[in-house]
Amino acid sequence: MSASAMTVNKRAKGWPVSGWWSRNQRKVIPYIFLSPFLLSFLIFTVYPAGAAFFLSFQRVRGFYSPEEGGGVVLEYKGLDNYERLLTKDKRFRTAIINGAEFAAGTVLIQMPLALGVALLMNAPHVRFKTLARLAFFAPYITSAIVVAWIFTLVFDERYGLLNAVIGLFGLESIGWIKDKDFVMPALIILGLWTWVGYNSLFFLAGLQNVPDDLKEAARIDGAGTLRVFWHITIPFLRPVFVFVIITGLIGSFSLFTQPYLLFDSGAGPQDSGLFPLMYLFFMGFDNFRMGYASAIGYVLTVIILLVTGVQLLLFRFWKV
Repeated sequence: MSASAMTVNKRAKGWPVSGWWSRNQRKVIPYIFLSPFLLSFLIFTVYPAGAAFFLSFQRVRGFYSPEEGGGVVLEYKGLDNYERLLTKDKRFRTAIINGAEFAAGTVLIQMPLALGVALLMNAPHVRFKTLARLAFFAPYITSAIVVAWIFTLVFDERYGLLNAVIGLFGLESIGWIKDKDFVMPALIILGLWTWVGYNSLFFLAGLQNVPDDLKEAARIDGAGTLRVFWHITIPFLRPVFVFVIITGLIGSFSLFTQPYLLFDSGAGPQDSGLFPLMYLFFMGFDNFRMGYASAIGYVLTVIILLVTGVQLLLFRFWKV
């Protein structure tokens, strides 16, 4: 009898089979199913991140001729890109400050508005909740390009909707996207329209997870509506606050499409609409300084990780 026939005979009788596959298939099969994701993750995430880290220590000097095989001529510069970026580059400093201002404006204004919308949609007497959720969420799923073109019309100095509303109160028109002093307020307004409804859904999910019996017990003990909200509802929403702040921070420093399309120069008057990701794009693809652009990406990553770590550390002291 052949070896394969003996194996089949053993399996039919329920005997253990000593082959490698029989012993390890339970461990191997999950990785086979995960392999498409793992392969794409390695190709499109790990490899580009590693290549960018390598490039951040290089300077692009030019290209090899086709006779020499083509490719990019690199020159090792050590930490020169990082040193110049952190000590001499004023545009990068401006981009970081703009990102911080946008993050502060959107988070400090956006969170209360999103929480208020969530409380309104969670109220028992409010009707058409499903329609309201769809209406508030629609701006987030709208293409960023479409949003930028819409707000180009909204912020137009002559015929814009916002200046038309201001004109009703007898005020002069404002150059929202031409005056550097109003560029950041204009971007914050755009951000509120886009993300308030999106973040309100997270607050709504958090509100629905607050135990009703705990709130009822507090009311029986004499706590008013505000005390119940402050001492019970708000602490239970802590994970939502952490999530909204961290994603808002990352989104603020990664802002690109809206200001790039909103302003003629791509960065606003006197770089008032310049953000770190935009500056990375300009350095890498307009000036072809790929090494310097890679350094910008890694410095930006470190900044976001540090600020996120500080936020998580601060929220550890606020416990339910």
